[in-house]
Amino acid sequence: MLTDFVRGVDCPHAEAVTCGQIQVGVVNCLPYLQNRGPLGRCCGVIKDLLKLCKTPHERRKSCKCVKTAANTIKGIDFGKAAGLSGVCGVKIPFEISPSVDCSKVK
Repeated sequence: MLTDFVRGVDCPHAEAVTCGQIQVGVVNCLPYLQNRGPLGRCCGVIKDLLKLCKTPHERRKSCKCVKTAANTIKGIDFGKAAGLSGVCGVKIPFEISPSVDCSKVK
């Protein structure tokens, strides 16, 4: 589930989850990001992620997991990914991109 995606980003208040589980959670965003369907539950996942991961370490860890997904999953429209902050009404602290430098996430 997408909620599992958000919970697993090495946050002290959440259960430990692997990047593999996070990538499974990304599935809820794929129809939108691959131009195959609506936004669905994607914004809920992003909002949950942002609530859970408040420290720079947590955000860098989540960035690395999302970057891995971005490099693994084919057909993502990174223009749409870049627009998720606006579409979902939140500020995502890193670019959703296969080339994002997660070490610079604050």
